[in-house]
Amino acid sequence: MPPILAVNALTKTYGDFTLGPLDLAVDDSGITGLIGSNGAGKTTAIKAILGLIRPDGGSVELLGLRTSDDEAALVESKKDIGVVFDTAPFPAEMRLADLAAIGRTAFAHWDRKAFARLLDDFSLNPGKRVKELSRGMGMKLQLAFALAHRPRLLILDEATAGLDPLARAEILDLLRGFVAAEGHGILMSTHITTDLERAADRIVCLDHGSTAFHLTTDEICDTAGIARCTTEQADQLLSCGLIAPGRARVIRRGYSVDVLVPDRRAIARALPQIPCDRVSIEDYMHLSLTGEGQ
Repeated sequence: MPPILAVNALTKTYGDFTLGPLDLAVDDSGITGLIGSNGAGKTTAIKAILGLIRPDGGSVELLGLRTSDDEAALVESKKDIGVVFDTAPFPAEMRLADLAAIGRTAFAHWDRKAFARLLDDFSLNPGKRVKELSRGMGMKLQLAFALAHRPRLLILDEATAGLDPLARAEILDLLRGFVAAEGHGILMSTHITTDLERAADRIVCLDHGSTAFHLTTDEICDTAGIARCTTEQADQLLSCGLIAPGRARVIRRGYSVDVLVPDRRAIARALPQIPCDRVSIEDYMHLSLTGEGQ
């Protein structure tokens, strides 16, 4: 099946900041993670994908509709998109139960019973006002609202921020259940990279608007690694011919050197004397963005 979301060579310039050219995709039944430091361009990318800002170049296809240059297609696609931002956008004085009236008006597929069930599942009191919710509860409310109109694509911007570990695990289970259905996908921007290790199958990292890397989660967590070297071992590793020029990232410390390698098993077979550990998404991002290219 074609991707749920396909972004090709997307660009957007604000003053001295330029996003892109950005390429990313959300596959059918897939979760794509979007990561990077503050100001890297993640929220700009999401706004451009949603049509909240107009891109300067490139294309966006949502659910098979080219929306970047077709206003009618953008409007049509939005009925099948659920969005969760980092802060709840609902009127502060509104009671949670009354938000169903907004959903019913805005979405043709609004499911009143599903919204009530999700509020109960998330322990959200329908009689409370939006302003009375904590940040974490506000995130759960947004997710309940987003899921209640039965979307095919979820776009999440820091959706697990402010949640405790148990609540995050609950949300991740819900998201995995969502993408288990055919024709569903998720684009998930987050600083909590451990959540992506548990849920995402593809990672796109932005750095000052440019793509630092675009890899599957398996390529990062199951294949790549960090070689913990002495200076002499690092020189041996970098000259052994197992790493293509420019593929290694190196951080030199006082008495040791960390080397990001694309295949830790190949290094372990060839140079068993050099410890080579599994790498997390966070460590991979840190070495990719701050390490010296070798």
